[in-house]
Amino acid sequence: MLINTGIATQELIKKLIPSPERRARGPYAMVECFQEIPCNPCSTSCPFGAILPMKDINDIPTIDLDRCTGCGICAGVCPGLAIFIIDESKGDGTATVTIPYEFRPLPEKGETVRAVNRQGNIIGDGVVTRILASKKTKTPLITVQIPAELVYEVRFLNLIDDKSNSEEPSSTYQSVVTDDLSSKVLDTVEIDDTAGTENDEDEIIICRCEGLTLGVIRDLIREGYTTVDEIKRISRAGMGPCQARTCGPLIASEIARMTGQPIAEIQPSAHRPPVKPLPIEFFLGGDSE
Repeated sequence: MLINTGIATQELIKKLIPSPERRARGPYAMVECFQEIPCNPCSTSCPFGAILPMKDINDIPTIDLDRCTGCGICAGVCPGLAIFIIDESKGDGTATVTIPYEFRPLPEKGETVRAVNRQGNIIGDGVVTRILASKKTKTPLITVQIPAELVYEVRFLNLIDDKSNSEEPSSTYQSVVTDDLSSKVLDTVEIDDTAGTENDEDEIIICRCEGLTLGVIRDLIREGYTTVDEIKRISRAGMGPCQARTCGPLIASEIARMTGQPIAEIQPSAHRPPVKPLPIEFFLGGDSE
């Protein structure tokens, strides 16, 4: 189950797959967000209104695929790295998946990489066809060309020259779809890629809600702030809509690495009610519906 493993089941994924006609038109976003958490950057960042406005910040995103152009902006701003851009329109037995990638070093265009599924298994090889880095979205987006039958399976990539990634591709995967596709391509909007790519890992975003980088967190630890709560108070890390669901464990891990403390001894930040954002009407006694 998703709640126990963190891995989406094929039943959940199948519900997201568009019609064959839409898949043949060109790229589109696949939003693999299945849990209600206070998060809405995808909805507020979409320039086409394809990810529909949320009535409540805890709502699961809903996408209008007729409006979606597959531009990738939502994939670059998603704190959970849960949005992927799929393009099956070539009809030549290959497809591309665009993956948010927060590791360094980045691969290079034309490089062959290992294609990894949701379970962390290598299931084939892919070729990097594009790397987009934007000042607006922060997270680089890596587009990889893969066999079309793997497009709903591949969700990460490993660099082949990494010794830890020497595992051979697994043949024990199950494809979700096998429909034939036409070659009609929908025009897409380019993300600003003039910013180049930054190989310094200090530029990695740790707290997306507050826009804090790993470099900022490291500087605070060097200055003597060695608990998650101290860093929270001085920097506001963990005080955004997600309430440290993402950045809290990352900050604790960096404290452990830099100070030598056992990770089990590092306390999470304190949380106080309300445990999720509430509309003003709630406090005024009105009906928020």
